Amino acid sequence: MVRVTITQVAAHAGVSVASASRALNGQIASAETIAKVRHAAAVLGYVADATAQSLQRGRTNQLAYAVADIGNPVYVEMMSAIERVVSASGYRLLLSSTGTTSSSVDVVRDLGRGYVDGMILSPLRITDELLTALAQSPTPVVVLGRLPDGARLDTVRADSFTAMRLIVDHLVTEGRRDIAFVNGPTDTTPGAFRRDGFAAAVTSHPYLSTRTVDAQDFTIAAGYTAVRQVLAGDQRPDAVVAANDLIAIGAIRAAEDLGLTIPRDIAVTGIDNTELAGVVRPGLTSVDLGAEERGRVAAELLLARIAEPSRAAHTVTVAPSLVVRGSSLVAGHGPKRVAPALEHGDEATAFGTEEAAG
Repeated sequence: MVRVTITQVAAHAGVSVASASRALNGQIASAETIAKVRHAAAVLGYVADATAQSLQRGRTNQLAYAVADIGNPVYVEMMSAIERVVSASGYRLLLSSTGTTSSSVDVVRDLGRGYVDGMILSPLRITDELLTALAQSPTPVVVLGRLPDGARLDTVRADSFTAMRLIVDHLVTEGRRDIAFVNGPTDTTPGAFRRDGFAAAVTSHPYLSTRTVDAQDFTIAAGYTAVRQVLAGDQRPDAVVAANDLIAIGAIRAAEDLGLTIPRDIAVTGIDNTELAGVVRPGLTSVDLGAEERGRVAAELLLARIAEPSRAAHTVTVAPSLVVRGSSLVAGHGPKRVAPALEHGDEATAFGTEEAAG
C-alpha cells in the first residue's frame, strides 16, 4: 500500500503543507483549517510519521528501563510500577537488558541517538566508565541504586543496612545464635552493601557466631551450590541469611536435600519479598525493600527531570520492612510485618526519605 503523505492531505484540503502540518500537530491554525485538514486526513487514510514528528517536536514519547536481569522478579515488580506512572503521562516504556558492566555503559552512550526521552537505569556495578557516560548523557537518566557522593544525578536507593539489622535482630529474637550470610558477588552494588550491612548488624550481638559465603550469582542455582557447601561442613549454622530471595530459595532446597527441616533445624531468610517468598513452603521470611515504591519514585523523578532539566538532583531512600513467615519462626508464631525502629543516624527512617543531592 502506498503511504499517504501530508502533501496529499494538504492538496485535498486546499491548504498549504505548512498549514496542514500545524493543524495535524496541534499548533496554531484556524478552526476551519483544522476541520478541513482532519477531514482530508480521514478520507485519505493518512497516518502521521512518528519518527518525523519526534524530530520536529524534539521528543519521542518513549522512555527506557534498563536492568541487568529482566527475569529477576524484583526488576519485574519495578517495571510494572514504572510503566503505570509513565503510561499515565503518555509515554511508552521500552525494556533493555544490560547484563554486563560494558552493556550498561553502551546503553547509556546510545542515548545520544535520541531514541528515548529519558532512561531509568538499574546497574549492578558502578564503574568510572559508567559514571562518565552518565555525566555526559544528553538525555535525562535516573539511577535505581547507589552512586558515589557528588554524582549529580537523580537516584532512588534501597536501605540494605537497615534491612540487615531487621533480619539479624529477628533471628536473635527467635533464638538463633549461629548465622551464615550467603551473599552474591561482592563486586556488585547490592553485594557490597549487603555484606557491609550484615557486618554492621552483627556488631550489636557479639555473642553470635557468624560466617560469610559468596555465591557466584544472585540466583537459585548459585544459592543452592553455596548453601549446600555450608551445610555439609562440620559446624552447621542454625540460620542462613540470603542476600536475596532467589538465593534463599536455593538455600531451602539445599537444606531439604540434606534432610533438614525448616525452620526446626535451620532458619532461612531472604531479601526483596518477591512473590516467590509467599509461594514456597514454608513461606520465606524476607525484607521488603520497596521495589514497587522505588520504581514509582524513579518514574516520577524522571518525568520531573524531563519537565524541568535544571532542577536540583534528588536522592530518595525507601525504607525497608521485614515480612516474617514460617521459614524463620519458632512454633506457635504467625506471619507479621516489622517496620524499622527509628534510630538516630539511620540511613532511612521514613518511607521515601528524600534529599537534594549536590
